Amino acid sequence: MTPSHPTLDRRTVLASGAAGAALAGAAGLAAGAPARGAPAAARPTAGRPSRSAPVFAHGVASGDPLPRAVLLWTRVTPTAAAQPGSGEGPRVRVTWEVARDAAFRHVVRRGVVETGPDRDHTVKVDVGGLAPATWYHYRFRCGGATSRTGRTRTAPAPDAMPDHLRFGVVSCSNWQAGWFSPYRGLAARDDLHAVLHLGDYVYEYGPGEYGYGTADTDIRPHDPPHEMVSLSDYRRRHAQYKTDPDLQRLHAAYPWIVTWDDHEVANDQWRDGAENHSDDEGSYRRRRARAHRAYDEWMPVRMDGTARLGDGDRLFRRLTFGRLAEISMLDLRSYRDAQVASAVGFPVPPADPALGDPDRTITGEQQLRWLEDSLSRRHAQWKVVGNPVMIAPVDFGTVPHDLLDPVNDVTGLLPRDGLPYNPDQWDGYTADRRRVLEHIRDHGIKDAVFVTGDIHSAWACELPLDPATWPLGDSAGVELVCTSVTSNNLKDITGSPARTTSVAVEEAIKLANRHVRYLDFDNHGFSVLDLTPERAQMDWWVISDRADRDATITWSTSWATASRTGRVTQVDAPVGGA
Repeated sequence: MTPSHPTLDRRTVLASGAAGAALAGAAGLAAGAPARGAPAAARPTAGRPSRSAPVFAHGVASGDPLPRAVLLWTRVTPTAAAQPGSGEGPRVRVTWEVARDAAFRHVVRRGVVETGPDRDHTVKVDVGGLAPATWYHYRFRCGGATSRTGRTRTAPAPDAMPDHLRFGVVSCSNWQAGWFSPYRGLAARDDLHAVLHLGDYVYEYGPGEYGYGTADTDIRPHDPPHEMVSLSDYRRRHAQYKTDPDLQRLHAAYPWIVTWDDHEVANDQWRDGAENHSDDEGSYRRRRARAHRAYDEWMPVRMDGTARLGDGDRLFRRLTFGRLAEISMLDLRSYRDAQVASAVGFPVPPADPALGDPDRTITGEQQLRWLEDSLSRRHAQWKVVGNPVMIAPVDFGTVPHDLLDPVNDVTGLLPRDGLPYNPDQWDGYTADRRRVLEHIRDHGIKDAVFVTGDIHSAWACELPLDPATWPLGDSAGVELVCTSVTSNNLKDITGSPARTTSVAVEEAIKLANRHVRYLDFDNHGFSVLDLTPERAQMDWWVISDRADRDATITWSTSWATASRTGRVTQVDAPVGGA
């Protein structure tokens, strides 16, 4: 369904509400073999498309690297009729090759797979028998055409201790809101091991519904030219995104580790519905199944632990990078209960007691137990959690925990962690959050790092057990939040010049939330997460203008947490280069 007026995205409401409230209130992966040691021929500039590239118009990709396996992806267009989402075209055989060199003189694995309209002519191959911590090159052939060459890398051996690991971090890439310059910036680097995409890889809206700022304008309109609802719609939208040259370069340069947030289906989705779904759009469960099927087909990810298409929609999974890090990717949409009414606004409305209801969940019980197990595993040092929405509490006032029970004996209203401004985050499901943070404390878990997207802004936070008394007390770890690639931030929504209105909002939020150490509501870009045995560091890189296809890219800031501290401090230089 295409609304008769522009849809106001939940993040637009949140950022605008936060601004008003704040302003009023303020009156080689193996040791000795780092990624930068990759040979020049293996760098992302290699592997340009062949003359037959229209057959492989959507590029190549790899994902979910294991020590001896990696998933490869492409999509073929064998005939003019076999367009994405059309259901047309013949079944064809596609040959794949994996080599140690870009010239494919030393091919180590090859095979043939079939694809057809039943899977939208996409190809996913789980290639095993590879060596750990090794760069490989791969390509596909079909009907005399050859794809561009992709580059990928396997994870370290289980018992290896890398001297460092380095990941690009991105989220919230809205085609209509601008050019994907952050992808260009990451693809130009030669020092990463993989890319983490934390959700909102595609957006569901039609042209004019949610794009560049709050006006009814788009930098480039979506296809299909309406909100995506059908399976064909979701397939076409994924296909459109994968025609972006900067996205294609980044997929071809590094393996990706992805999860979804809400816009891969519909805004503010939950287990049985979504804010941006109405009855005249049919069954929500059927719509979600179509969206998940298209995601499975078009993304380089193992669903339910395998590469077979249509094998399910379980996305939460764990990847180990030797003894240095383990990455647990969460799905915070498929199992959650419905969100409570938003607490955005000023003055702040009364708190909904459902915020802290232990029977409400954001993870679902199975995933929550799995996360606790991931955090408790002693094999790897850094417990990195790929977290689609913020877990750090962000609120308009808290009451110390030792006063909560007496107050609630009288009022029964106060959630344990204050009055949140965004109940779509873990703030709206405080029982689950408290269970996770207390599990970390009670089991003596150190070096937990939640890496988060969703909120179109940059944050560096500590995770206090009691926000009201912070910085006294224990920290369960840290949270590092990347900006959006293009999706609207506070500056875009208010139309204010950079570092004007936003500064007052940022300072007011930090004043009310002392565990929030860094906040930037103004920029778009990407982040780089670097892990060593001594510390975890996040660098934020920002673009000059999302409406400029040739936007410049500059370093903004860096924050790090020393091992076993659970605190973040600002550092004076980024890692590597760009």
